Amino acid sequence: MAKRLIATLNDSTLFLREWLANPQRTGAVTPSSPRLAAAMARWLPSDPESYVLELGPGTGAVTQALIQRGLREDRLVAIENNPKLARLLRKRFPDAHIITGDAWHLDVLLREHAESIESVGAVISSLPLLNFPPDKADALAEKIRAILDHGGKWVQYSYHLGNGHHKSATRFQRLASKIIWLNIPPARVNVYQK
Repeated sequence: MAKRLIATLNDSTLFLREWLANPQRTGAVTPSSPRLAAAMARWLPSDPESYVLELGPGTGAVTQALIQRGLREDRLVAIENNPKLARLLRKRFPDAHIITGDAWHLDVLLREHAESIESVGAVISSLPLLNFPPDKADALAEKIRAILDHGGKWVQYSYHLGNGHHKSATRFQRLASKIIWLNIPPARVNVYQK
């Protein structure tokens, strides 16, 4: 219990430090809560061979929930733009495919990856899409749509609690939307299907 508490405090300190250095890139002041992480992880693909792409994993709170939910670590591909956080993720999840890079280049990053990943069963995103101009968010949504398997899911959370969804998701069918109150700050999880 003490180890877990110390790890949580260390993650929160690192997250806050990175947020202060670049608030747009980090997008949050604390890692996702266990409730938020579990709410996102429940949308894993049913096929255990499917890859799952995680965008903006930060310190790995959602990553850990994905693995606890049954995702094989070797089927996880995570793109993290912050080199310090990417190094931390490689230590914590040595069998996962951790790529340091910009999620907006996910098509190129996945194509150039050692296993050349062409499609994924789900995209789990912790990126602060509302921090970016609409055209940039739309461009990312198109790349997500292109990489998803038919029927694949895009799970995106936001601190905007309104029930609307980002314009970039209009080419997807919204399956679910839920507010997670036990998170700092509270967040809404939206699930879209290709």
